Amino acid sequence: MEPDRLIEGITDELNAAFKAMAKAKSVEEKVQYSQIIKNLCQSLEVFINAANDMMPFDFEDDE
Repeated sequence: MEPDRLIEGITDELNAAFKAMAKAKSVEEKVQYSQIIKNLCQSLEVFINAANDMMPFDFEDDE
């Protein structure tokens, strides 16, 4: 799977989790959503760091 699609998917999930957290009524639900958001942010960080590390390299074929 392409990194751009993975990042976009994680971002979509983050938006959905934020909306669900806003609608949550109990503290326990809000804590669960905050943990989900934290995990998604950490996953997003991995892909962004990997993309950042690969930026100096040129992967295009000159043939």
